[in-house]
Amino acid sequence: MGRIIETAADLAEGMEWLAAREPRFKDLPTLTGPLPLRRRTPGFAALLDIIMAQQVSVASANAIWARLEGAGLTAPQPILAAGEEGLRACGLSRQKIRYALALAGAGTDFDALARHPDAAVIARLDDLPGVGRWTAEIYAMFALGRADVFAPGDLALQEAARVLFGLPERPSERTLRQMAEDWSPWRAVAARALWAYYRVIKSREGIA
Repeated sequence: MGRIIETAADLAEGMEWLAAREPRFKDLPTLTGPLPLRRRTPGFAALLDIIMAQQVSVASANAIWARLEGAGLTAPQPILAAGEEGLRACGLSRQKIRYALALAGAGTDFDALARHPDAAVIARLDDLPGVGRWTAEIYAMFALGRADVFAPGDLALQEAARVLFGLPERPSERTLRQMAEDWSPWRAVAARALWAYYRVIKSREGIA
């Protein structure tokens, strides 16, 4: 399975390796400060939380999750018992309700999943309704701590890469995936660095 990111020391080791591999990463810590660990407890709730955060603002995702937690709807059986009506009362869209119920009924063995290599984890999650490749990669990075997973479909990563590497346009998912191959075996640290750099870019440009 390769390295697992568990501590700030792991992030520091990864950044040191990346700086030696790609000079453009060398100055990022000065701009971004220490990289966030962003680890979360693996399992059903972590994946559901990531699904709820798809295509909504951070504030909206946090509000939805807070309502689900308040209603006790963060585990499969309570969600199935609540059904569409109970999930709708928490502010979920029709699509998010469908995804939550599908995930709750999938019977995924998350403990067993954690023992699989990166590609198998992503493939198995990608088969679930509502779990595309981006969601699977985010789960692998932050719930399982996989050090060599990247999410090139993420628009913030694409924009950060465009600015950092002086590209004429935002790289496509395929192009960024190819670029990230050079950052193996620390692609998840590169992702954290680019996300942190994106926040710097947003602050400079006054983007909310």
